[in-house]
Amino acid sequence: MRRLVVLGAGTAGTMVVNRLRPRLPEHEWHVTVVEQSDTHRYQPGYLFLPFGSMRPKDVSKPVRATLRKDVDLVTGTIDRVDTDGRTVLLQDGRELPYDYLVIATGTTPRPAETPGLEEAMAGGDVHEFFTYAGAMRLAARLADWRGGRLVVHVAEMPIKCPVAPLEFAFLADSFFRERGLRDQVEITYATPLPGAFTKPVSAEYLGTMLTERRIALEPDFVVESVDGDEHVLRSYDEREVPFDLLVTIPVNMGADYVARSGLGDELNYVRVDKQTLLSVDDDRVFAVGDAANTPASKAGSVAHFQVDGFTENFLAHVEGRPMTDLFDGHANCFIESGAGKALLIDFNYDTEPLPGTYPLPKVGPMKLLRESRINHLGKLAFRHLYWHVLLPGRRMPVPAHMSMAGKQVPPNGRTTAGGTAGETPTPVGIVPSFGED
Repeated sequence: MRRLVVLGAGTAGTMVVNRLRPRLPEHEWHVTVVEQSDTHRYQPGYLFLPFGSMRPKDVSKPVRATLRKDVDLVTGTIDRVDTDGRTVLLQDGRELPYDYLVIATGTTPRPAETPGLEEAMAGGDVHEFFTYAGAMRLAARLADWRGGRLVVHVAEMPIKCPVAPLEFAFLADSFFRERGLRDQVEITYATPLPGAFTKPVSAEYLGTMLTERRIALEPDFVVESVDGDEHVLRSYDEREVPFDLLVTIPVNMGADYVARSGLGDELNYVRVDKQTLLSVDDDRVFAVGDAANTPASKAGSVAHFQVDGFTENFLAHVEGRPMTDLFDGHANCFIESGAGKALLIDFNYDTEPLPGTYPLPKVGPMKLLRESRINHLGKLAFRHLYWHVLLPGRRMPVPAHMSMAGKQVPPNGRTTAGGTAGETPTPVGIVPSFGED
């Protein structure tokens, strides 16, 4: 009997076990998933909780209810992985042997990595929405906040849901307009990147969105510290951004046990081949979703497209065959822009977001790099698809690999950071301004 152990029952881990279990004969394989929480959270919903447009029950389900009945669930906290002994050690002393291991424990905010931030978050004016508790605490604060200087801040890239902070700024603009408070609120977007939109085509199409909404931009802002008493953000180049209410996205890192196990990079993301997701340190270990150090957005759509090909690759690998369904970095992401509209972007390792329609040429119905009501409805509908299609392991009617169908190549032919249509593209690496959230 061979043993597959999956660490993490979030988006990626749940899809992996629900996809693989039917393909692995029960008399040959035992499948176990390890998760420290009893509750599965729909993390894209965290963006909406502070504004009251989703409720706690919309984003929460018992973990057991999201997994197939023929998958064993172990509730516990991981201490480390002993790759030599092929064993997962839990903090309570339990040991889980494995033949193959899939790491899917994601990424989490680490406010302690920025001097002063953790202490400032203990007060009432510094918040985050990348955790369920943080989003609910921010919802309570926004409910009675009457105005002042609102700063939306990104500490460092990469982060989970890379476009979420920009979406928050757009939704805050809309939120305060609807309440007649917009003239009492100054909104600033502070980012370590050179702009809100860092890819050339996107910048050309979307570059005026902040100006139109009277959102000030503070680019290249690499935070040195947060002063909660003085209500000031300070950068390494000695700039200061004052705030009355700070909504920050702290440094994101992978799980600490990854570092203790010798499998991670400097941010605790598992070192993998970006196309096969196999660990470069151990050929019995894979990593999927946010836990992997692939140069793709840390986003739900990336996990979905990874897992589409992962099933066949895993089966090939355990049978000693080459893995041929290579992940291309595909991501597509709805970007809420406020007032009941949203944008959609579609890109991969080599091709930046382009205008056009998705998933069908001309027909769409989604518009790329363009605000529309149908894009917003698509984002809202994704919650239903998440619970009832993606997590159970059913296939979505869209290709896992990015297609150029429906996309409009710019007049200069450029589709990448260093190439033109028809040429061998230069990888664009992480697309830090975009991600499904």
